[in-house]
Amino acid sequence: MPTTPAYAAPSAKAALGPFTVERREPRPQDVLIDIQYCGVCHSDIHQARDEWGGALFPMVPGHEIVGKVSQVGSAVTTFKVGDSVGVGCFVDSCRECPQCLKGEEQYCERGAVNTYNARDYDGQPTYGGYSTRITVDAKYVVRIPEGIPLDRAAPLLCAGITTYSPLRYYGVKTGSKLAVVGLGGLGHMAVKLAKAMGAEVTVLSTSPSKRDDALALGASHFEATSDKATFKKLRRSFDFILDTVSAQHDYNAYLSLLKTDGTMILVGAPENPTPLAAFSLIPRRLKLGGSMIGGIRETQEMLDFCARHQVASDVEVIPIQKINEAYERMLKNDVRYRFVIDTASLK
Repeated sequence: MPTTPAYAAPSAKAALGPFTVERREPRPQDVLIDIQYCGVCHSDIHQARDEWGGALFPMVPGHEIVGKVSQVGSAVTTFKVGDSVGVGCFVDSCRECPQCLKGEEQYCERGAVNTYNARDYDGQPTYGGYSTRITVDAKYVVRIPEGIPLDRAAPLLCAGITTYSPLRYYGVKTGSKLAVVGLGGLGHMAVKLAKAMGAEVTVLSTSPSKRDDALALGASHFEATSDKATFKKLRRSFDFILDTVSAQHDYNAYLSLLKTDGTMILVGAPENPTPLAAFSLIPRRLKLGGSMIGGIRETQEMLDFCARHQVASDVEVIPIQKINEAYERMLKNDVRYRFVIDTASLK
């Protein structure tokens, strides 16, 4: 079994440090991937600090993984050694339930096997991409198209698909008026993707300093929600709102910004429940929905879309030794807009 250098959280809220994991030898249907870059998702912090409960330690986070195939199993026909590939938020699913059969493995009724902080169907813990290699069933691996730099491709495996999937599912299209709440790792991808889909995008942020960035990323408008007059000014303005914020905030206030029959979609995950008033929805027949990531087929579709439209994540590449500092900076919103680990720093 390949011994693999990694970084792990030994316990909740403890600093991450050097660790070693053993990856399985590739089975006939597996590929072994030499990881080159791994994005740092806000959910890595939630899970490493056990803020969502049920965490497994020691924990090797990371589910925005890109690298090169270094070995293929005897039954693999879709990839070859040297291919640029990615691994996202899950590495297996039951393959039998209605959701899996539809290609929406992220909603597997048995429960998809998460890339880290989970147990596979044999009961073994899964370890993520803060490491130098990973073994994955080829069915759960995607191809990184030419034209997307690998470091900028890594966050597409979570931040990209987390925003692309609901934009597609809920029907954002040319001419749609969309508000994106928050301009972080998710929000900046939402702006780029929605712009490429033809939507008129407004960024809503508590930070007026992000105005120039929002417009440079492709937004047509920017409004600061720290100014309470903004909510009165924008009342009934949008067809869709994509809410990417993971901090506590008032959903009711944002629902007031939707037109009749409008839809607000949650992709951010605050630690605690948020109160919702029925009369925020009833008078204008509004819809409040949620979305997770996408299945393997849709993730590949998203990557190909990004390659066609020259969309990639804005990143700050760091060595693994700066991961604890990066977590603290993320909590202060001090990154434009996604940290990406160069795993060569582990070697």
